[in-house]
Amino acid sequence: MTADWRTAWTEALDALELDVTATEAMLAGEHLAAEHPAADPWQPPATIGAIPQELRTRAAAILQRQLSAAEQASRQLVSNRQQQAMVARIETGGAAPQPIYLDRAL
Repeated sequence: MTADWRTAWTEALDALELDVTATEAMLAGEHLAAEHPAADPWQPPATIGAIPQELRTRAAAILQRQLSAAEQASRQLVSNRQQQAMVARIETGGAAPQPIYLDRAL
């Protein structure tokens, strides 16, 4: 049972690590996002019990990579929005279209 427990947790961490590796690759520009479907939300296996002590260091390292990838994704989203706003100003010559004629006869 102990070997199966460790094997199940090792396989669960392998799957989680593959997801974060794919995210890191997309953030690095190595692949187009369209080439990779969104990962299913990960859930810890419910039937195998607590994570073995010897796998906790690996799980903590994967968590740190996930947090780093999420932070990098957030930064890139902000950067993309800033670039879109700048392009919009360049294309229109201003942040918002200005009226050319104002009817003050009323």
